[in-house]
Amino acid sequence: MLSLRLLAVRSIASLSNRAICISSACHQGKAPDMNEGNRDLLVSNVRNRLREIVGASTNWSDHQQAMAERASLSSLLAKSQDEMPAKTVKDSYTEVHLPLGSDPTIREKYLNYHNSVRFGRLLEDLDSLAVLICYSHTWNKELNRSPLSIVTALVDKIDMRKNIIYPDCDIKFTGNVTWVGKTSIEAKMHMTQYHNGAYSPVLDATFVMVARDPENKRAAFVNPLQVEGLKEEEDFQNGELNKKRRMELSKASLLKVAPTADERTLIHSLFLNTLDTKTVSFRSRLLPPNSVWMEDAKMKGLEICHPQERNIFNRIFGGFLMRKAYELGWANSCAFGGCRPTLVAVDDIMFQKPVEIGSLLMLSSQVCYTEGWYIQVRVHTEVLDPLTGQHNTTNVFHFTFRVDKEVPAVVPRSYGESMLYLDGKRHFDETMRGQA
Repeated sequence: MLSLRLLAVRSIASLSNRAICISSACHQGKAPDMNEGNRDLLVSNVRNRLREIVGASTNWSDHQQAMAERASLSSLLAKSQDEMPAKTVKDSYTEVHLPLGSDPTIREKYLNYHNSVRFGRLLEDLDSLAVLICYSHTWNKELNRSPLSIVTALVDKIDMRKNIIYPDCDIKFTGNVTWVGKTSIEAKMHMTQYHNGAYSPVLDATFVMVARDPENKRAAFVNPLQVEGLKEEEDFQNGELNKKRRMELSKASLLKVAPTADERTLIHSLFLNTLDTKTVSFRSRLLPPNSVWMEDAKMKGLEICHPQERNIFNRIFGGFLMRKAYELGWANSCAFGGCRPTLVAVDDIMFQKPVEIGSLLMLSSQVCYTEGWYIQVRVHTEVLDPLTGQHNTTNVFHFTFRVDKEVPAVVPRSYGESMLYLDGKRHFDETMRGQA
């Protein structure tokens, strides 16, 4: 009887110690600037703030009417950029908090099976924040609603600074405009997480947004950027370089020009390695050891685009598309590598065409290049018109993952797969240069 009491006392003490440890761990994840009464804009309020800026409704039926009324705002658009006042970087600086440590009620939305944070959810938050930053840059205090429709043109780069994102520690997003063209805006964002008494960097992201008229039919001018100081001047010049780099990459696209001499040599070498030396035939192909045919390294998905996933302009939210593409790419990498992958970088996400409500969205993920412990994945999304059977590409995503062991090489069989292989290698090499 005495021994049972001792066990009970020990159990209570053990539970108390665990409670203290858990409480301490949770407390370590609560940032001081998230104390009650000292909170800035929360991630959960960003979409609401965007609805206020453009006059959108939270109800599907009202939303359509509100968007129709936006057509009258066209008269408020500037005729040229010269007549618009210049804005500073401070005008667009935005700080947003995701209180995973301070507010446990929101954790489940962001929690994954591995007790970490769902990166797809963070992509949604980054996309909304980028739009808000650009609206902050173009905001006219004299107007009740903005006549501009600001949408995501591309995600230029997302670089991971750490692999571990804690599900019970507060997260802070900061960002501002770094470069402005006539109708486009580059926004840089940084994500940090509060852990062990300090904020540490998690990722850096660069988005390029474009301004359109109220009906989202043609381009619209945005306020020029007035840079102040060496850091802002450097950021602006980097924005110019990013624009030139994107133009050069577009011109060198394998959809437009032939591969380089070195790339042709590489593809021919891959082809020779698959030939059956016993038959001396171009048609007889054998898979080399520790290799996988590219056609066997695919994964597909389908989404029905419901009104719940709409953005403030009555189209499917770009962050939702990024989340679905990332999760499919992650699953493809996981199945291919045989273990849980970690994200290294997101590169060159193109938004080629908006996705309408009610669309059938088809997603196709392809492991297109591997090297050592790295897996390069390309996710292609298109909408299918069930009445006509027509397919239209909407987005192309590029993800670089890393696993804890060496992975098989992917081998192209057709010429089209060879071009996917080279395109994947180009993106991988660009990512590795950025990591150096």
